[in-house]
Amino acid sequence: MGEGKMTINTDGTCFGDLWRDAVAARSNATFLVFESSSGSSHSWTYAEFDDVVARAAAKLTGLGVAQGDSVNLALTNSPAFVALWLASIRLGAWIVPSDPQSRTQELIEHQSRTQTRVGVCSVHRKDEFLAAAQSIPVIVIDEDDCELAVFGTEKFIDWPRLNIRDRAAVMFTSGTTGRPKGVDISQANYAFAGQVMATASGLTPDDRQLVVLPLFHANAQYYSFASAIAVGASVALMSTFSATRFLQQAKTHAATHASLFAAPIRMILARGNTPVPGLALKHCWYAMNIAEHQYAELAELLSCQPRQLYGMTETIPAVLTDEAAAPRPDCMGYVSPGCILDVQDGEGRSVAVGEIGEIVVGGTPGVSLFSGYLDDPETTAKSYRNGWFLTGDRATRDANGRHFFDGRRADVLKVAGENVSTVEVEQVLSAHPEILEAAVIGQPDDIRDEVPVGFVVARDPLKAPTVAEMHAWCDERLAKSKRPRDITFVDELPRTSVGKIRKFLLKESQPS
Repeated sequence: MGEGKMTINTDGTCFGDLWRDAVAARSNATFLVFESSSGSSHSWTYAEFDDVVARAAAKLTGLGVAQGDSVNLALTNSPAFVALWLASIRLGAWIVPSDPQSRTQELIEHQSRTQTRVGVCSVHRKDEFLAAAQSIPVIVIDEDDCELAVFGTEKFIDWPRLNIRDRAAVMFTSGTTGRPKGVDISQANYAFAGQVMATASGLTPDDRQLVVLPLFHANAQYYSFASAIAVGASVALMSTFSATRFLQQAKTHAATHASLFAAPIRMILARGNTPVPGLALKHCWYAMNIAEHQYAELAELLSCQPRQLYGMTETIPAVLTDEAAAPRPDCMGYVSPGCILDVQDGEGRSVAVGEIGEIVVGGTPGVSLFSGYLDDPETTAKSYRNGWFLTGDRATRDANGRHFFDGRRADVLKVAGENVSTVEVEQVLSAHPEILEAAVIGQPDDIRDEVPVGFVVARDPLKAPTVAEMHAWCDERLAKSKRPRDITFVDELPRTSVGKIRKFLLKESQPS
C-alpha cells in the first residue's frame, strides 16, 4: 500500500552507512530544525549536522567508547540526543535510551544490565543521574543548547567498518505490568524500519517530518527519523509535545508528515483547537483506535486523513499500515511493504476471514525483526512459534486484507464462560460524544467469574454525563455480558511516559 519508490533491502543495510550516504547525497539540504523550550529555532543541513555527529563521536571515544560499547542517553528531545545516537551507531557502539524522568533505581538497572560505558543526562536531572552512574563517565547536556560546545571541536574521522547485525540499541519496554524487557536492535533493524516507513508513507526528499513524541521511544526513532534519513528528508524536532501548539508548530515548520498516538490526539481535541490556515500536512500516522467522531474532528484539524498503523518495538517498522486512498479509523490497515504477517490460532494455523486470531510476524531476527531480548534467550525463544514472532495482540481481517484490532490476549475477559474484549467495551464508552477516553479492566465476580468495569474521562467535566446515562449508553450498544458492572469517572488515566495506560494501577484502585 505504500506510495514511495524506495527499494526495501530485506537482506540488511547498516544504519550508520545509511546516514553516511544521506550526507553525501543531500549535504546542502536541511536535515534538522529544532524548536527549543523557549520557542527559538535552529537548523542544520545534512553536512552541518554530520560535523556535529563527528564532534560527538570524538567526545565519546575520548571517554573510552569503542565498538560494542553502550551509551546510556537520558535526554529529552534535543539535537544532542540525535547527534549522540548517530555518533554511537557510526562508531559501532549502541545506545540505551532511558526516560529522562527515570528514578535512580531505574537508571541503575538500565546501566548495570547494559554495562554502560558512558552516560549522558540533562543538566536539569544530573543529580539523579550521577547518583546512578557512580564511577561511569557522564556528559551533562543542556538540551536547549544548539552550539554543543560540550562536544569540543575535534572531529572523529576514522570510522570503523560496520556489520548489519551489530547491536545499535537496547530499548527497554515501558513496563505496564512487570520488569521491563531489553529489546535488542541492530544496525539493519534501524535501516529496515526507515525504508519500510518511508515507503508506506510516500516520503520524499522534499518532505519534512514533525516529531513531538519522545525520542527515547521507538516511534520517533523508527517512524520519523529513520524514514527521513532513508530518503534524505528533513525533520522538525520539538523539545516537547504541546497540545495547544501542535497545529501552529506544524505550520511554522512547514511539516508535511507527522506521527501521533491516541493519548496526544485526545489532548489536542480536548484543548478545543481550531483549524490553522496554511497547514501543509498531507500525512499523519497514529497508533491505537480512536472513536469515529474523534477521527473526523482530527482530520478536519490536520487538513488530511490520518492513517492508523500497528507495530511494536520488537517488530521494528509498523507491520500494518492503512492506505492513503480511504483510511478508516477502526482499521489498523494492510501488511506494510516488505513485511510478513499472519493471523493465527493457538495451534499456529491461519484463521479464516472474520475470525479472531493472534497477530504473528515473520522475518529475519536482527534484520527485519529485533535481534532478541537482552541476556534472556529463554524469553526470546518463547516469543516465537514455528519461526513466527508472537505479538500477543488479537485481530480479525477482512477479504480485502484489512486488519482490525481485537485487544491483547490479556485484554480478553471470561464472563460467565464468554470471551469479552475490553477493547470493544472501551470503544463503546469512548464513542459517547462527551467522553474523551476510556479504559476497561476485569474484576472478579462471585457469579460470572469476571466482569468488565470501566473508567472514563469526560471531555468537559462541567458537561459530563451521569453514570446512569453511561450505563444506558452501554445497554443500547453492548450485549449483557459486555456491559461494565461499574463505571467510574476519573480526571485522567494513569500512563507510562509514552502514553500507554497502566491498567494494573486501575486494578489496584478497586476494592477487592
